Amino acid sequence: MRQRIRLLCNRAHPDRNELQLLHGLLTAATAALQAAENGAAQHTTSPGIARTAATNYHAPVDKQASPYKAAGVDIATGQRLVAHIRQLTETTRIPGVMDEIGSFAAGFDLAAQPGTDPILVAATDGVGTKLRLLAAAGQHHTAGIDLVAMCVNDVLCRGARPLFFLDYMAFGRLELPVAEAVVAGIADGCRQARMALIGGETAEMPGFYQDGEYDLAGFCVGMAERGLLLDPAAVTVGDVLIGIASSGAHANGYTLIRQLLQDAEAAGNTPEPWLMQALLAPTRIYAAALTALRQACPVRGIAHITGGGLPGNVARILPAGCSAVIHLGRREPPRLFNWLQRTGGLSAQQMYSTFNCGIGLVICVPPDRLHTALHSLQAAGEEAWELGHIVERADPAAAVQVAEVWRHDDGLELE
Repeated sequence: MRQRIRLLCNRAHPDRNELQLLHGLLTAATAALQAAENGAAQHTTSPGIARTAATNYHAPVDKQASPYKAAGVDIATGQRLVAHIRQLTETTRIPGVMDEIGSFAAGFDLAAQPGTDPILVAATDGVGTKLRLLAAAGQHHTAGIDLVAMCVNDVLCRGARPLFFLDYMAFGRLELPVAEAVVAGIADGCRQARMALIGGETAEMPGFYQDGEYDLAGFCVGMAERGLLLDPAAVTVGDVLIGIASSGAHANGYTLIRQLLQDAEAAGNTPEPWLMQALLAPTRIYAAALTALRQACPVRGIAHITGGGLPGNVARILPAGCSAVIHLGRREPPRLFNWLQRTGGLSAQQMYSTFNCGIGLVICVPPDRLHTALHSLQAAGEEAWELGHIVERADPAAAVQVAEVWRHDDGLELE
């Protein structure tokens, strides 16, 4: 066909019959090309449902089963999820959100927020293997809160105010009630953080994840005035450290936690209800408390206690010439961490280098503002106490010193 078209097109003065033949050939070629493109799109389109893009799309009615659905990807289910998500995003709307769900990308107008010299601050994180426990317990809403908390608490550590959030969800098979519960949790977390959920992506990936499995990733963007960004250079000798209680293990250390649970069950020890309740507790979001704190007094540093525990995270807010001295013994650790230490036979160093040990954030403030800071945090509903102080660093390798640990009721010292 291609050769015949080329010959006819090269004729200087084609007659009527030749023009009719050329028209027919071109019509047939166009139809064949369109069919090929439709077939390729059906088999190569990404299995994602981009929630900033696909709201207004309606799949064509096809009396035959979709080859894509037969291969494991159900676009219609994804579209029903998008409709549900649109309602949830409206509950998180704040000044600056420019679009409803439906564009190819979400816009945010910084001019709608207070500030004259704004700096954007971004963070991304996931929930990790805690998802295994949450999914097994049907606590999908908590997974959504955890996702937001792990991102937004990092943004807060730079002194930023959270603005908006995006999420990525990947499923082996998209189960609508599960996905809706996860997104409801994400929206809940966004409301707690006072930020907008403005978009996301849902991917159905059969063969990559098993049925019943899913993974999450979150992306948070905040804003701070240039002069209010927190910088380690502001921390100085004599500053005091405040601990703010966690709600549990948050979303770190769960690979070890799951191993300890499996070992306990293999030994015939079924986890008690209090233990599972503690392990499944959602990560605490500190946005409201920190907003009030920064209005009440100067803050010189904030550390989010995640993977790496106290030493690994407090060190991130210190300048080269300073060390943090931490007194863990000033507060009895929550029951969960006693169970983890005993069950795993873990030393104190292994505990506070792996888990948060009941401390979600560490705040650094000037010594003369300690009581103001404690009062502000406690008034905001947080459990807060004096945890330590900043000293001159004698050993370059010793950024964080744990000078005092706790004792169990039987006198066992965690060292």
